[in-house]
Amino acid sequence: GNGTNTDSNVPVQVSALPGITAIGGGYVYSFALKNDGTVRAWGRNDYGQLGNGTNTDSNVPVQVSTLSAITAIAGGYNHSLALKNDSTVRAWGGNGLGQLGNGTNTNSNVPVQVSALSGITAIGGGNAFSLALKNDSTVWAWGYNTSGQLGNGTNTISNVPVLVSALSGIITIAGGANHSLALKNDS
Repeated sequence: GNGTNTDSNVPVQVSALPGITAIGGGYVYSFALKNDGTVRAWGRNDYGQLGNGTNTDSNVPVQVSTLSAITAIAGGYNHSLALKNDSTVRAWGGNGLGQLGNGTNTNSNVPVQVSALSGITAIGGGNAFSLALKNDSTVWAWGYNTSGQLGNGTNTISNVPVLVSALSGIITIAGGANHSLALKNDS
């Protein structure tokens, strides 16, 4: 994100990026949430993971299209997630395994709304799958599932959110490469 394509073994400042409140990353791309509720992204963009309406890589931050009032961000392998202040979720990038959760398997280089999710308080991403924590402490998941990472008792891929089985009292979530984590309120 510093305007070059030169590797660096010391930290470099990302170009023109003030007012950042959160950061995220995926496979060879990065993104940041600004204090005005918009999102910037940079790096590889072959799946549309920069969300700016193109599939052109960028070595400087570009604004993710149509996003405003964002309160949290999360990255997967080649897709990204954003939580809006109305407790709905947007996703963009790779979608070959349904990780955007909009009922299709078509990549999107602009954010799309995740189907049938509301009341969301936290989001997470993994290798071609996504997670959302609802305000009733339930967890929803969608996308790649050959290792059971959606937690619904199957190994079936889903391009819409499915309820994770037998979980309650969850306060935070995280996605790994091919597994998911949930922290219960009983510590």
